[in-house]
Amino acid sequence: MTEPTVRTERHGHILTITLNRPDKLNAFDFPMMRGLAEAYTELAQDKDLRVGVLRANGRYFTSGLDLGALLPKLHLEVLSQLNPLPFELFKGLVPKGGVDPWGVGAPLCPKPVVTAVEGRCFTLGIELLLAASINVADTSATFTQYEVSRGLFPFGGGTVRWPLAVGTHNANRWTLTGDDFPAAEAHRIGLIQELTEPGQAVAKAHEIAETIARQAPLGVQTVLRNGRLAQDKGAAKALGKVRTEFARILLSKDIRRGFQAFKNREEAEFEGN
Repeated sequence: MTEPTVRTERHGHILTITLNRPDKLNAFDFPMMRGLAEAYTELAQDKDLRVGVLRANGRYFTSGLDLGALLPKLHLEVLSQLNPLPFELFKGLVPKGGVDPWGVGAPLCPKPVVTAVEGRCFTLGIELLLAASINVADTSATFTQYEVSRGLFPFGGGTVRWPLAVGTHNANRWTLTGDDFPAAEAHRIGLIQELTEPGQAVAKAHEIAETIARQAPLGVQTVLRNGRLAQDKGAAKALGKVRTEFARILLSKDIRRGFQAFKNREEAEFEGN
């Protein structure tokens, strides 16, 4: 039986998502992109799940888009639909009502995703990190956003999220040159939040995910939602929603659980309602 190119495994409130096409260096073809979107959609829609951990099987986190398999097809599709634009290059990538791991053709996952990078990470992989909540890498990891070296540009959200994550000039340094850069540089500029010893990134990502999973889910999701609104629509728009979000949280059962735990000097057990 053929192994799925994206595997999922549940650990309590955590969904571990594994890129699993090691023979192709975890390069993304359409079925693999669809499989990842289905995994993210499962995380988004299952009320028992609170956090995702994204990792990879093999010596590459991902080598990016499988250009050999996809570029001729994409080129023909563009030629057949030049008039009128826009055309839907990735139609069917995201399940109906689902989320887009890259947050381009559909909304991002409303729940946190912690990534664990070991090995090389190219292009679409970096854009997965930019769309995630927290990124962990081991010191042997390397990164390359080299679309400009292939006549392309970062089309998985990178043109928008690179500057937001690391600043315009740091973004330009790596997106305009296509140069490789090491994990230490990724950490310095803020693409990576935690550096580990080789082979320890997955364990650290799970440790962080477990910490997040113990927090109040409504509060965690509000942090993500309001922060993304600020990025998408501006600070004024997000600030205008703060009181509404606060009132919604005040009506939750979890805030009562949190205050009771504080009063009793114990850790709260939240249920997400």
